[in-house]
Formats: sequence, structure tokens, C-alpha cells
Amino acid sequence: MGKAMTKSQIADHLAGKAGVTKKTATEMLDNLATLAYKEAKNSFTMPGIGKLVLAHRKARTARNPQTGAPIKVPAKKVVKFRVAKAAKDAILGKK
Repeated sequence: MGKAMTKSQIADHLAGKAGVTKKTATEMLDNLATLAYKEAKNSFTMPGIGKLVLAHRKARTARNPQTGAPIKVPAKKVVKFRVAKAAKDAILGKK
């Protein structure tokens, strides 16, 4: 399995494809990430890639794996990422 691309490599690739400087591509990536963080409360969609969604988890009872004692886990908010169908088809191939 190959290594994941770094932010610098992604910016370099985008700069070459869009015909802009690497600095501009890096700023665009940073602005996109900032926008995603800000809008995730309402759900943020990247067409063809996926969607960031804020979800609420209910309070529950869990067990300590070491002692087996029950533990109360409080309710909390979590961020989930749902992969778009187009991304699944492109990566896994159509069935």
C-alpha cells in the first residue's frame, strides 16, 4: 500500500492542474478546510467526495474491558464523514 499524499504534495498537484502557484493552491486548501470546519454544524458537502455531518450520540452504559465494571458514557456530539456514491464507485469500481 502506498503512502498518503501530504498537504504539500496535494497543493503541488492542484497548482499544476489549475495553472496557479503552489502558494495559491495551499491557501485554497486552507480556506476549504476552514470553511468545512465552520459549516460542519449544518453539514458540509464536497460534491463527488462526501459530506461532513454533526451527529448526536445518546448516553449509554459501557464496560471497562480490564475490570468489567460498568461505566456511564455521557451524551456527546461527534463529527461523521459520509462518503459520496461517486467516490465509492470511482475507488471500488461499480458493482
